[in-house]
Amino acid sequence: MSDETTVSSCGRTCTARGSYEETTTTSRRCDDLPRGMKGSGSETGSSPVNRTIKKKILQIFYVIIIGLIDHAIGYGSSKSYLHQEIYGSGPSFVQPVGNQTAAIGREAVFSCYVRNIGKYKVGWLKTSDQTVLSLNTKIVTHNTRIAVSYETGGCSSLPSIPMGIHSVTGNNQVTDEGVNCTWRLHIRHLKESDRGCYMCQINTSPMKSELGCLDILVPPDIVYGEETSKDLSVSEGENVTLNCQATGKPTPRVSWRREDGHHILIRNSTSFSNRKNIHFQTVEVYNDTKLQFYRVDRQQMGVYMCIATNDVPPSVSKRVTLEVNFAPVVEAPTQLLGGPVGKRITLECTVEAHPNTINYWQLNETGMLLDGPKYEIRETRIGYKIKMTLVIKKFTQYDPGNYKCIATNSLGKGESSIRLYDLKLQDDISIIGGLAEAARGSSNATNFHPNSLIYITLGALQLLVRVACSR
Repeated sequence: MSDETTVSSCGRTCTARGSYEETTTTSRRCDDLPRGMKGSGSETGSSPVNRTIKKKILQIFYVIIIGLIDHAIGYGSSKSYLHQEIYGSGPSFVQPVGNQTAAIGREAVFSCYVRNIGKYKVGWLKTSDQTVLSLNTKIVTHNTRIAVSYETGGCSSLPSIPMGIHSVTGNNQVTDEGVNCTWRLHIRHLKESDRGCYMCQINTSPMKSELGCLDILVPPDIVYGEETSKDLSVSEGENVTLNCQATGKPTPRVSWRREDGHHILIRNSTSFSNRKNIHFQTVEVYNDTKLQFYRVDRQQMGVYMCIATNDVPPSVSKRVTLEVNFAPVVEAPTQLLGGPVGKRITLECTVEAHPNTINYWQLNETGMLLDGPKYEIRETRIGYKIKMTLVIKKFTQYDPGNYKCIATNSLGKGESSIRLYDLKLQDDISIIGGLAEAARGSSNATNFHPNSLIYITLGALQLLVRVACSR
């Protein structure tokens, strides 16, 4: 090939390709030729580099114009360049599946929003054991509590999706690929075993998936067995702890109350002190799983309620009965009484004991007095306290003496004495509840004379004199 042909060919190549491509394997670069041999095929007034830059700018401008037109007229073809640049060529998720929290026994629903599903399928599976639950709208698992539902256009109202992407009338293929679909996984009658994460999966290559986790709220439940106290029976002075354990999600709060509504008594000090001088801290509600009593006292005996709650209804409770055992303690409020013959006399004693006692009265230690024509015997029980009452229906000259109220149980025996005397007064005196009251003109002592206090005082002085003389 001649030099002129080579230059001519090279000139055309430089004009078209900017002096960078060789025409044949034997031809030289245009830049290697002499200055006078480069311009035979080039355009005048513009360099090849400038022309290339202008062409690229025009191409970019053209793409932008096409994109603006596509957005303005709602052009929805997934084959367009702009659609592929923004959304890709395959299906995609519109938004995350999200997490769910529901109480046991209720229903949880996971929603999976997918765009441009096309020929692909959507499935649900549980990630903990990789159990496949469904494929499209078909249930795969044998769990009857699992269901799926399918909706088209379920995401069309979401603000994150640009307008003009979902539908094109008259083009079924574009509508099938561009529509937004929703697959919902329904889990009914929730159990604790349903807790975990669930995956919405599209069978693309590589696989696409979104994850949502389920947390199950469980109402509180009392743990029975060694962890929770049963009814207790202890001796007075022992250390006692009431335990109450509960399960649930979230962790339950445990508190204690007394069933009778009284305040809970907590000993302030661990030091020993006389029963009558014990100081207690009183609380209406005690918040803890353990209720401790140091050197338990009879006043702390009762029924306690363990209550567990975690804001997931219903709350639960358990009754724990605390019995404090001690020997009987018997006291007579009045140990010396005087009564006139023919009147009704009442004697009283108080008993504190647990377990229950056998209670009876004696006169001069000769035997047990029985309820009948002569005597009326009553008992009133409130908790561990008992009020013993002996009524002498008609006091006679044979009734004065030493009366004993006696109480006995498995832990011991207690007794107290009341000495009863024949009281002779000048005026008509009636004895009510062991007290002498003067009544003028009436044997029922319903109306007091203005000088009744004087008569009472005189009667008391006379009684003291007679007691002193008898000793």
